[in-house]
Amino acid sequence: MSTAADQIIHALRAGHEELAALVRDLKDDDLRQPSGASEWQVSQVLSHLGSGAEIGLAGLNASIEGTPAPDGDFNRGVWQRWDAMSPEEHAAGFLASNERLVEAYEALDAETRETLRINLGFLPEPVDVATAARFRLSEFAFHQWDAEVAFNPFAAVTPEAVPLLLDQIGGMLSWTSRPKELAGREATLLVRLRDPERTFGLRLAEPITLTDAPEQPDGELSLPAEAWLRLVVGRLGSRYTPDSVQVSGPVTLDDLRRVFVGF
Repeated sequence: MSTAADQIIHALRAGHEELAALVRDLKDDDLRQPSGASEWQVSQVLSHLGSGAEIGLAGLNASIEGTPAPDGDFNRGVWQRWDAMSPEEHAAGFLASNERLVEAYEALDAETRETLRINLGFLPEPVDVATAARFRLSEFAFHQWDAEVAFNPFAAVTPEAVPLLLDQIGGMLSWTSRPKELAGREATLLVRLRDPERTFGLRLAEPITLTDAPEQPDGELSLPAEAWLRLVVGRLGSRYTPDSVQVSGPVTLDDLRRVFVGF
């Protein structure tokens, strides 16, 4: 029977293979194209993913070996080295570094996937493999989109990742949203997702939260699940919005775009 860790590791592999196939064909000028991350070119997205994979692998190995987790000095050293690389080195480094991280997760046997606890450094206590891998999947999936959308305005979050990230997105709202953009207005929307289907409430107030599906909502937001994920992390600009996204009630899609600034 497939566990949560198994599913997430499978999604990490699927995302890597998709992005790697693109990166291997990129030319020098392609790497310098603007990405979906507003302040980064494509090579900088790859640098972020590659350095993150290196740091993640060091933490995973430390947990397996029972040694102290890498500290802030280690992380800063990794970032400085990657910052000094050329765009071409970012691409090659990403391919190698992320492959090593995914392979390391894949190499964990069933018992280890269940029992290992990983110190991520930014949480109060170590977490299980599924949680650690899900954090990586969240980072990877959205930045994969950042790179791919530079060459395909119809790019979407990897299908394998979408259902695995839906339950995590609520915990990100406190740092991906700016409720002050509503200028004091409050509303509760009924959110209807497709592929996969989900129904719940979105409470637009201070703070912004997800709720059970309201019986008498102020309006409704209907959209594909992957578009919902991109909306919450600030990646549903008008150019990248499917025609099927619909909003009714006291707020507009542009209101929601201003609220969800992402990262």
